[in-house]
Amino acid sequence: QVELVESGGGLVEPGGSLRLSCAAPGRSISRYAMGWFRSPVGGTGREFLAGISRSGGSFSYADSVKGRFTVSRDNAENIVYLQMNSLKLEDTAVYFCAGHIEHYYAPVVSRDYDFWGRGTQVTVSS
Repeated sequence: QVELVESGGGLVEPGGSLRLSCAAPGRSISRYAMGWFRSPVGGTGREFLAGISRSGGSFSYADSVKGRFTVSRDNAENIVYLQMNSLKLEDTAVYFCAGHIEHYYAPVVSRDYDFWGRGTQVTVSS
């Protein structure tokens, strides 16, 4: 099991930006496709946001964040990022990163991921 640790969440005004990080302390993540998801605060279910292939050369995005969020990775540092711009009130949620073992490309379904971080909360409010 790979431990993932998200950071970078916080309170931001509408229209603002945040960059989330997902680290795997002491572990290499270059063998895994990675994804970002979110859940409503206090709610259930995880919405796919973005995925990135093992090498970082292929991406996928949910329509709700396309053009506003950007996923990237630094395999040398074992970190995956989610740059979030033009944040909206409805982006308020707990954000999770996850790793997928089997395939090169990142799945868009949460049940296809093998390990998860504990999440970081993002609150968009004026």
